[in-house]
Amino acid sequence: MNAASVTTTLAKFGRFTLFLGRLVAGVPSTLRRPRLLLEQVHMTGALSLVIVMLSGLFVGMVLGLQGYDLLRRFGSTESLGTAAALGLLRELGPVITALLFAGRAGTAITSEIGLMLATDQLAAMDMMAVDPVRRICVPRFLGGVVSMPLLAAIFATIGIFGAQVVGVAMMGVDSGQFWSQMRGAVELRDITEGVVKSLAFGIACSAIAVFEGYHALPTAEGVGRATTRTVVNSSVAILAIDYMLTAVLL
Repeated sequence: MNAASVTTTLAKFGRFTLFLGRLVAGVPSTLRRPRLLLEQVHMTGALSLVIVMLSGLFVGMVLGLQGYDLLRRFGSTESLGTAAALGLLRELGPVITALLFAGRAGTAITSEIGLMLATDQLAAMDMMAVDPVRRICVPRFLGGVVSMPLLAAIFATIGIFGAQVVGVAMMGVDSGQFWSQMRGAVELRDITEGVVKSLAFGIACSAIAVFEGYHALPTAEGVGRATTRTVVNSSVAILAIDYMLTAVLL
């Protein structure tokens, strides 16, 4: 990487940081207009429920199969519920939900704002003395931040159910041991870790999606590239933040 590339990357990171500050500054005004927030929670959260629930079910079932095979070698199959719950609550739930969110809701946000930019709707708001960041970007950013922890919780719940279906119904693990060991092993800090990660992922993914859409080139090709950058940058940010938060929280 040459000096020009480093300078360009740092400049874009600086613009993103300043834009994030504008988003945070506009949060109080959006909270005074709950209708806008509820619409975006519906768009980013409720419309992502199907893919999140299906993914959570199959991830939980795969985790049940792999966990049972691993624990069987050590004679600890009764700990399957604990392994599934900890894996889903602390890691798989927040991370996979965030990746799904970036691919479904993040791209929708970027393309929507990019299309508004390309059709001069944002410029028209400026001419009417309406701040497009506060009116368009902040509600979508806040809607993603609110939706992410809820989606991660649903993902983990459905995933645990999938692991229970495989472990108890298919592999013959005792149902009482499955649930009792899970309740005894899962602590509040495990749930807190998942909530903190999902909130951080929600902030990162929503901010990146809004930023890329707002700064896209006002052409069809520019909006397409911005959508691609949203997925790539969000995925890298999710994995990097996951490592940093795991190192800190542990």
